[in-house]
Amino acid sequence: MKIGQRLRSQVCGGEVIVIRADGITADLETGGQPLVDAASGGSPQPTVQADAGFLIGKRYELGNDSGTRLEVMVTRAGGGPLIYGGQPLTTSQAKTLPASD
Repeated sequence: MKIGQRLRSQVCGGEVIVIRADGITADLETGGQPLVDAASGGSPQPTVQADAGFLIGKRYELGNDSGTRLEVMVTRAGGGPLIYGGQPLTTSQAKTLPASD
């Protein structure tokens, strides 16, 4: 997994772009299947409902004490949570801008 790579789900229509991938050694998953390169072709086999998953335009992230940092941006909504190493990714919170007077 590398920065700028587009990944798509094999079980729903979801797609993401990798924003940050520090110390990543496993696959990002949804619906129990790893996401694959979006350029690989093929079409997903819809087995996960899209209303319970990741939302378009949102950033999802995972960070832990071992130095692993993963951040993706959703370009097509999909079903099921995004999972890395058995842990679900959480919605990234917007950073506050400094006040200007």
